[in-house]
Amino acid sequence: MEWEPQHEPGAAGRADGQQVRDRDDRPSARDPRRWWILVVLCLSTLVLVIDNMVLTVAVPAITDDLDASTTDVQWIIESYILVFAGLLLTAGSLSDRFGRRKVMILGLALFGAASLVATYAGSPEMLIAARVLMGVGGALVMPSTLSILITVFDEDERPKAIAAWSAVAMVGLVGGPVLGGALISDFWWGAVFLINVPIAALAIGAALLLMPESKGPWRKPDIPGMLLSMTGMTALVWTIIEAPKTGLGDPLTLAAAIAAAVSLVAFAVWESRTDAPMVPVELFRNKVFTGASFSLVLLTFANGGLMLVLTQYLQFVVGYSATETGLAFAPMAVAVIAFNTIGAALLPRTGNRVMAVVGLLTIAAGFGALATLSAGDGWGLLSVAMLLMGAGGGLAMPAAIAALMGAVPEEHAGVGSALNDTIQQAGAALGVAILGAVLSGTYRNELPDEAPEAAKESVAVALKLPGLADAARDAFTQAMSNSFVAGGIGVVAAAVLAAVLLQGREPSKAGPNDPEPTAAEPSAAGPEQTVAH
Repeated sequence: MEWEPQHEPGAAGRADGQQVRDRDDRPSARDPRRWWILVVLCLSTLVLVIDNMVLTVAVPAITDDLDASTTDVQWIIESYILVFAGLLLTAGSLSDRFGRRKVMILGLALFGAASLVATYAGSPEMLIAARVLMGVGGALVMPSTLSILITVFDEDERPKAIAAWSAVAMVGLVGGPVLGGALISDFWWGAVFLINVPIAALAIGAALLLMPESKGPWRKPDIPGMLLSMTGMTALVWTIIEAPKTGLGDPLTLAAAIAAAVSLVAFAVWESRTDAPMVPVELFRNKVFTGASFSLVLLTFANGGLMLVLTQYLQFVVGYSATETGLAFAPMAVAVIAFNTIGAALLPRTGNRVMAVVGLLTIAAGFGALATLSAGDGWGLLSVAMLLMGAGGGLAMPAAIAALMGAVPEEHAGVGSALNDTIQQAGAALGVAILGAVLSGTYRNELPDEAPEAAKESVAVALKLPGLADAARDAFTQAMSNSFVAGGIGVVAAAVLAAVLLQGREPSKAGPNDPEPTAAEPSAAGPEQTVAH
């Protein structure tokens, strides 16, 4: 059965059995299965986030078992990132064209099958190939989850749904290393990939049973835009990853930087001139979209550096195991879940701008607390900082994402979701690169001049050298402090941008007995969409 409602983005009723009016003043009930659909979307997101995090604790075992070189390990990690980042925009466009549920299911199937190959990989090359396929599957899944969410939930319930979706991602971020450590200690490294298979299968089955299909109106495929976006984003992420290691003077890194610049400029020019653009350039003329985009870049920039820097501090300076390091992030996960719920309840009264600014400033306070950590500090200050980071993220992320997606026309929901994912991916990669450079540069400068070169390259080496361990801990702690100060500055800048540009939906002033809005009242216009059961 198919119908073609003309409605606002995510138009639906107030609750099961209640109704709102679409633009033709026809009643339209909410999908009674929407919360089950959200479970499927969260499950699909969870499998991707957990996979990326469990790999971090599996690397030593993989290195030993497969006799992998440093270069092999680098490609095992980075091949996924490069493919994932390069395909996001194209995958979002394909989901709008061919159906968001269909593309998500295809991605889950590919991700699960590639995970099975990775589980029993007998060589580094086989594992790298499996990771490439997992990157393709992940790129197909990720944009579809958020685009389906905003078409299933109306504007009133969307903040709660986005908050739940964000909280699940944070649970995966924190729980991944803990789960990975348990699987490796009880089984073998292949179990960190094998766990993906039943989760992906469950998500596919639930999607087929519960989820309606949705797609944008038919449009001509933008092949040049797809090719330019894939080339540009892959080259950009490669440059961000490699530049801190090799410098921009390295021929391959320089070539990648030039390819990224040329491809992305050509992409922008092409998209502004073609009749059927993959990414509507007019989105970037919308100050809400632009403000949310740059705020998310700066926020994920800071958070990307946080994971890189703090995990090394906990393992090398404090002496935590990989599992204990994962548990150290637990207060942040708990705070994210709690404040996601609080933020979703307050958002209709405060609006996106207030919630985003308050959350970002709270995160900045968390970075300030982290910057004061010393090598001898215990659990207390770290827990306070983690709680602040989690509370701020729980308030800011759903508000910023809601503002960004609220500015995207519904026929471009897939591409809009892909833009959100691409923005966050680029921000996190920049955070790892830039804050990682601050960390390594400060660490090197803080060590005694007579320290061996190997100790200046790696704190793990320095800690093993007689008479240098204390100096290495102090040097790394100072380097970490500088990195967190830089991250905090980035978050404050994000708060300023949000305050100036982010407007989003205004606080609701309607009373419980006020009449429902009709098509004559002003609202964000959404285009026609085909939804099929």
